[in-house]
Amino acid sequence: MRTGKDLILATREFAQDNSAQSWSAIFSTAALMLLAMLATVLLPSVLLQLPASILLGLLMVRMFVIYHDHQHHAILPRSKLAKVLMRYWGIFAMTPSCIWQHSHNHHHNHNSKLRSTHIGSYPVMTTARYKNSSKQERRKYLMMRHPITILFGYFTVFILGMCIVPMLENIKSNKDSLFALIIHALLYTVVTVALGWQVTLLTLFIPFFIASALGSYLFYAQHNFPMVIFREKEGWSYEGAALDSSSYCKMGPFMNYMTGNIGYHHIHHLNAKIPFYRLPEVYAKLPELQTPRVTSLHPKEVLRCLSLKVWDVEQQRLLPLKEAFASH
Repeated sequence: MRTGKDLILATREFAQDNSAQSWSAIFSTAALMLLAMLATVLLPSVLLQLPASILLGLLMVRMFVIYHDHQHHAILPRSKLAKVLMRYWGIFAMTPSCIWQHSHNHHHNHNSKLRSTHIGSYPVMTTARYKNSSKQERRKYLMMRHPITILFGYFTVFILGMCIVPMLENIKSNKDSLFALIIHALLYTVVTVALGWQVTLLTLFIPFFIASALGSYLFYAQHNFPMVIFREKEGWSYEGAALDSSSYCKMGPFMNYMTGNIGYHHIHHLNAKIPFYRLPEVYAKLPELQTPRVTSLHPKEVLRCLSLKVWDVEQQRLLPLKEAFASH
């Protein structure tokens, strides 16, 4: 069984973009999004329009994963057209590439390091640090990890975290964040004036809300789950961070499609240059990757992940507050 550098090298043969397959994924997803959007407007009943609206939100998650892969240069790395299209998608999806690349690359390079989990990911405090924090620091920390913050990721993670805050910090470097906010406001205004509030709700708000909530949760649960391991700088390795600190979220074919196979997150963290459509192939062919730390979208598992708050160094476990401090 290969480990360390040998295992990473074994994944390189899969880190090859198939341009035809990548473009097919982009255009087919865009076409399905367009059909779902038209269905939210043209279907005769709200009972039919609402499922189309939800479907549109799920398809937006898929397109975001495609965008995410492009930002990693896993697909279409030399295509100027793809670069332009993906930049515009990032602005539309409230995740401008100027922000996403910086924070997400840091996350990949420092995944599971306790001292830098707050950059590009959800922060993680040890029990000792939590106990020594002020009430204000604790409130802020718990608010960032709160289920409501994740559910309302449209506002908290994307509009605020990806657009407003970066824009206020450095508008010159993060002008795409300003463009995203302006375009977003214009979309809502134009659609509401031209077609009414119900169309706005079904074609914009509900899809964005669902896509953002699911995206925010997946990003949380991929690195905040019962069997996760966090490390200080000593003892940290890239391979260890991928296999011990990144989950495999088990899903059915439908959700694997809608989430662009992002559930195979341990493989993605081992080699981010592997296109999303090849992740199941890697899982099937490399035995070393077939015993991951598993999560799922089952409601009980979701609640279990959301309950986790602090890292107990002695037990080497991520725990709910009550359990963490009952043991001290």
